Amino acid sequence: MKTKTMALGLSMMLLSGATLADDDCDDPVSGWQPRENLRQQLEADGWTVYRIKVDDGCYEVKGRDNKGNQVEASYAPSSLELKEMDYEDDEYDEYEDDDHDERNDRNYRNNSKPSGERPLPSNGIVNGRPDVTVQ
Repeated sequence: MKTKTMALGLSMMLLSGATLADDDCDDPVSGWQPRENLRQQLEADGWTVYRIKVDDGCYEVKGRDNKGNQVEASYAPSSLELKEMDYEDDEYDEYEDDDHDERNDRNYRNNSKPSGERPLPSNGIVNGRPDVTVQ
């Protein structure tokens, strides 16, 4: 009896996982078009393509569309049909951490508060900001 219950539970888990993974492309590799075809198609539409890689069986493109928006898009590799497109936050580019650090350095040099700074607690535990010396 336990074996039947465990087998039923396992099969339900596997079936639910298959329905969640439908964003993947399942085109046979033999029918894939070259990445360069997708690059040429997008550049003809006014895109600037930074990178094309394979992710979950789809071509994943990072670049800027013809309106200048930074995007990440997935294409079916055999038909080059758009599957999904996400617009990236334009505040950060592909070097997000470096730019973020540069902005924070600029804020400190200009003696302005960084955007995420919280006010001091008023419960008497902290009496002021600590003095820090960088050597």
